[in-house]
Amino acid sequence: MTTEDLTSIELDHFYPHAPEKVWRALTTPELMAQWMMQPVGFEPVVGNSFRMRGTPMPNVGFSGEIRCEVIEVTAPERLSISWNDAESDRETGWVITWRLHPEGTGTRILFTHTGFDPDDTTAQLSRKIMRGGWPGMFARLEKTLA
Repeated sequence: MTTEDLTSIELDHFYPHAPEKVWRALTTPELMAQWMMQPVGFEPVVGNSFRMRGTPMPNVGFSGEIRCEVIEVTAPERLSISWNDAESDRETGWVITWRLHPEGTGTRILFTHTGFDPDDTTAQLSRKIMRGGWPGMFARLEKTLA
């Protein structure tokens, strides 16, 4: 019996495109806006602070704007960013990481969204919503890459 890790979301998706093409979609603001959210001030440089604009979700206290900082960049293999509601007084400690691995003529993305408090009901509701939302973003990424 396997128990679910309530502190993270993990997804694995294959794209029939070269890692460099997938990397561009993950790190080019105009392309990011097509599949994820509208980035404001994003540059794939460690320490870069930026915002992501999305749809507010008052039921979980999400303002619709995310405050981010680039934590790690290893082109075209790994991108990690911090992920916090811009209007929240508390730090979530969330980190989103994309790891790209060449596979044949395509790319496998291993995605993690970590830092959910397993004992916080709001954090777990957020995790549930995001666990349902990230696959849709990956489907939109597929369309952006096509």
